Amino acid sequence: QVQLVESGGGLVQAGGSLRLSCAASGPMFSMYSISWFRQAPGQEREFQAGINWSTGTTYYADSVKGRFTISRDNPNDTVYLQMSSLKPEDTALYTCAATPLPVPPRTGDNYVAWGQGTQVTVSS
Repeated sequence: QVQLVESGGGLVQAGGSLRLSCAASGPMFSMYSISWFRQAPGQEREFQAGINWSTGTTYYADSVKGRFTISRDNPNDTVYLQMSSLKPEDTALYTCAATPLPVPPRTGDNYVAWGQGTQVTVSS
């Protein structure tokens, strides 16, 4: 069973940067893609970015294109989300998830493993 653990969240000022990490353990060969989602209080979970584990092909929500970059470190089974030009509206709990699908779904469907999340707070 794949397990995911996020880290790297924290408090940052608007315009700043953070790098989130998603460390995976277990049978990663069974997972094709890893994605980052976020959820702010009272709001629905939103897809932010996804990456195909094998090819490195990346996918982004329109709202984060040019600001967020997803990457993977295969030998260390880790996926990163580099976030820059952060805005107060980026404040949320960021969670990574794994799916056996080669193209990561932009909804929460078909993900079989979820981490606990890491909180990102952007002050104005």
